[in-house]
Amino acid sequence: MANEIMNRDNWLTDPFFDDLGARFFDRFMPSDTSRVLKTDIQETDKSYVAKVDVPGIDKQDIHLNYQDNVLNISVNKKEVNDHADNKGNVLMSERSYGAMSRSYRLPNVDEQNIKAQYDKGVLTITLPKLTEQEQDPHQIDID
Repeated sequence: MANEIMNRDNWLTDPFFDDLGARFFDRFMPSDTSRVLKTDIQETDKSYVAKVDVPGIDKQDIHLNYQDNVLNISVNKKEVNDHADNKGNVLMSERSYGAMSRSYRLPNVDEQNIKAQYDKGVLTITLPKLTEQEQDPHQIDID
């Protein structure tokens, strides 16, 4: 029976024990959502507007790229501030550092007119859409 449970797609949940296994392991390996770039994206008729929370990040450590209809955002936080007592012992440390990145598929963007602003820890990226031009229907002759 133990092998049956281990071979299931999600072996941490079992009908008998509910999600006891998942909750047990969460104590040792909590999910770290602090390392995710929290983003809101709005779409209007004329543009996409992405707002990304990047508090405590210097502007030069933010890199943006738009290629093949994908907006790529990468951030590298280089320093960490510790809470320490007068002997240098860390009392608590909840700040994370390192590299974070996200990618979003946003088609039909006028790449030459993408604008980005950074203010008070919020990065705002405006991606204007290409204007749709009516194309004359092309008649195809059948041989």
